[in-house]
Amino acid sequence: MNTLLRHKGWTWGFRSTLLLYFLLLVILPLLGVYVHSFSEGWRLFAENVTDPIAWKAVLLTVRLALTAAVINVLIGTMIGWVLVRCRFPGRSLLNSLVDLPFALPTAVGGLMILLLLGPVSWVGKAAGALGFDIVFHPPAIVIAMVFVTFPFVIRAVQPLLEEIDSSEEEAARTLGASGTKVFFQVVLPSMLPGILSGGMLAFSRALAEFGAVVLVAGNIPGRTLVASVYIYGQVESDNTAGAAAVSVLLLTLSFVILWVVNWVQTRGKSQ
Repeated sequence: MNTLLRHKGWTWGFRSTLLLYFLLLVILPLLGVYVHSFSEGWRLFAENVTDPIAWKAVLLTVRLALTAAVINVLIGTMIGWVLVRCRFPGRSLLNSLVDLPFALPTAVGGLMILLLLGPVSWVGKAAGALGFDIVFHPPAIVIAMVFVTFPFVIRAVQPLLEEIDSSEEEAARTLGASGTKVFFQVVLPSMLPGILSGGMLAFSRALAEFGAVVLVAGNIPGRTLVASVYIYGQVESDNTAGAAAVSVLLLTLSFVILWVVNWVQTRGKSQ
């Protein structure tokens, strides 16, 4: 079997299939977005990008996605630590539930947030009694972004924690280092590439979230209208050039983030 797979014909066929897959399903659609955004000239592209509603939607999306990424970094690092270093009943079940946001349709996640935190829920009623609302306001958008990007940091941190040589921690303790000092000087540097790459992937994914966000956002320009919902609205209004222009901004930012993630991972492996 191995000899058959090493045959030049099979190798050429696998490579051609892989390249064709990327060409048809990744490269051509992305190029189509870029070409369409500039199809009516640079001037119209600039007008679409600098439109006050569009620009506010992009800035709001970046700010909320960054907030969600920071929350995921903090919570994800702690959960990854617990899943690797602690043994307790239900650990395997909790570990499998981490990937639930990947398995669920994002619209289902948005519906769950709407039912749990909406105006008719007991949480929503309690928040309303205190003078603030959760759903149809920025907190609900952040919660939706945190939900759909929840696994990224955890799954990036876990393998790094498992690879840490326990003898290094024992040596540090033998030399008189406290548990806190061991964590910050021995464990955390080893976890850092995973924390950074997972956080950036969570940020990039949150930028593009639509299914969960559209159900819990109020879609008020400048306050709760995020970029993905704005793009959907422009398509519904038959302004595909405007939708493509904002999409180009998000795509370019995502490309930059993915390049940085790859650089961080490569640098982490080389150290």
